[in-house]
Amino acid sequence: MDEHIVKSYDEELKQLVRRICEMGGQAERMVEQAVSALIHSDLSLAQSVVAEDVILDAAQRDLEERAIVTLAKRQPMALDLREVVGAIRISNDLERIGDLGKNIAKRVIAVHDYSYPVQLSRGIEHLSELALDQLKEVLDAYAERDHKRAEAIRVNDELIDSMYTSIFRELLTYMMEDPRNITACTHLLFSAKNIERIGDHATNIAETIYYIKTGSTLDNERPKDDRTTSVTVAPDADRPATSF
Repeated sequence: MDEHIVKSYDEELKQLVRRICEMGGQAERMVEQAVSALIHSDLSLAQSVVAEDVILDAAQRDLEERAIVTLAKRQPMALDLREVVGAIRISNDLERIGDLGKNIAKRVIAVHDYSYPVQLSRGIEHLSELALDQLKEVLDAYAERDHKRAEAIRVNDELIDSMYTSIFRELLTYMMEDPRNITACTHLLFSAKNIERIGDHATNIAETIYYIKTGSTLDNERPKDDRTTSVTVAPDADRPATSF
């Protein structure tokens, strides 16, 4: 970030960056803890995640207010303007990631009294690892203003979509094999979708980084590999094939 003659202006811009980094760390922690609570049926940890969302919401509002003051007072242009606008965009994505982590945590109570195959837990855990790796990578790219790295992150989002499709198919299979699995699997399905959406928000952040650094948007279509609309569950002897 270039230095300005007015040092207080530099400090305002640096403060926005610091707040984004703090929010990013908090959003990562919330998602990690929410998934851990889901996998291990840890009600206390889930409640902690839900409570922490209020703090992240407040941080987002604080950043937005600071950014508006900077816009009004400094009337930034070019790169400085993109920095401020980009910070507002990224804070919104991080706030939504926190909301998605909170939503996962709320599912812990719903599935606490149900048993489900361990491989389903492992699939969701793996999906969350992919999404969190994506989030960590994009926050590093933001800290370094590395638009090429951000562009590569955007391409990798289809790996998360592909894994989500696989989990979606597996959960539907378990629900159709035994109606007693429907409640638990439905909540797991919503949790998996929340994790997939976290990957989407990380991709949004990558696109914003590219915009901040270059002043232009990525015009090629975002890669997607979510094929859940065409998933077909294999039939058993007494049931016809079903497409979704």
